[in-house]
Amino acid sequence: MKVWTKLLAGSLLGALLGWFLPHGHETIGAVLSWLAETGVKIGRYMTAPMLVFSLAIAVYELRQDGLFWKLVFRSFFVMLLTAFFVVLTGVTVIYLAPTIRIPILTGEQAPMVSMNPLEAISDLFPMNILAIDGAYFFPLWVFAFFLGMGLSYDRTFTKPVITLLDSLSRIFYYIGSFFAEILGLVMIALSAYWAIRYHGALQEELFQSVMALLAVLSGILGFVILPVFFCFFGRRRNPWAVLRGALGPALAGFFSGDINFAVPLVIHHAKEHLGVRRRVNAVTIPLFATFGRAGSAMVAAIALVVVIQSYSSLKLDLFPDILIIGLEGAVLSLLLARCPGDAAYTALAALCIHYGKGFEAGYLILKPLAFYLIAAGTFLDVMIAAFATYTIAHMNGLPEGEPA
Repeated sequence: MKVWTKLLAGSLLGALLGWFLPHGHETIGAVLSWLAETGVKIGRYMTAPMLVFSLAIAVYELRQDGLFWKLVFRSFFVMLLTAFFVVLTGVTVIYLAPTIRIPILTGEQAPMVSMNPLEAISDLFPMNILAIDGAYFFPLWVFAFFLGMGLSYDRTFTKPVITLLDSLSRIFYYIGSFFAEILGLVMIALSAYWAIRYHGALQEELFQSVMALLAVLSGILGFVILPVFFCFFGRRRNPWAVLRGALGPALAGFFSGDINFAVPLVIHHAKEHLGVRRRVNAVTIPLFATFGRAGSAMVAAIALVVVIQSYSSLKLDLFPDILIIGLEGAVLSLLLARCPGDAAYTALAALCIHYGKGFEAGYLILKPLAFYLIAAGTFLDVMIAAFATYTIAHMNGLPEGEPA
């Protein structure tokens, strides 16, 4: 059984289990919460070592072929183009099909992750490289980048290190593949816990229109528009053949809400199903997982429009209000590196503070739906990363089917 099939089966089984379990039972909820949290840790266990060694050797190999900066620049080009396309599409849809108003809810304003880019840059260089925040992997990618650059210093001295890093990259990929094979079982706990929360949210009729809109829009974007969009840039392969294998990582991102949980699965999918070479996916996937959070930014921008329409009698205009929200969301998609597990809700809080029109705590209205916003955003983030990796490989003349 293929990995994506195992993930799909585990997701369906867990969702059914969570739907029929007693709701509101504290013990069951606590057990499923613990299982889900532990499952996310299991899925992320190999992410850092797998990518540190793979990224270092990929940087070295691409520099030897003169392709590294070309690959990076094209990745950011696709990333920015996708961000503006996806976010502007989302806010335009919510403008044309507004949802019902949601009454203002009261709640404690929780501290949010800072979106200050200066702080993010400072955090790239921790006091101790071994004491990195467990949720913020980007400093590790920076370390791997410098390590890969240093391998070109003098082949007389670096050749043994290159051989060692190449071996470690393949070993950790093999170990990561083992974890990918068993994550179908983890998905049972993740989807069961998600289903219990979803069932509870459905009881609030005022949220149903928002949930339905996000479900329809995410489905159309993920299964129709994005495949066609990327098909125009990459090889003219049937985009839904690419989609089939991406479904497993996308489900993992959806039910976990954590992009770092899905990254090893996207790597496995890119290598085994799409045949994308290691030197490509080891660079593009960390880039998109760090900076390419267009899906989460789109969900946040849509939620902001819902918030403004819920509490204010102000009418949003397509120009400039919707355009400004869409552009701010697209820019914000580049600043969510420190939010692997709650990107959409954190982005919503940032947008409310910056463009809340006098109601900066408006994100609290949708606090009961935070898990749903995060799930939809991460689902689209994973789909974008998978399709973009395949597309960029062909844009750089690195076709599928070659050895890693």
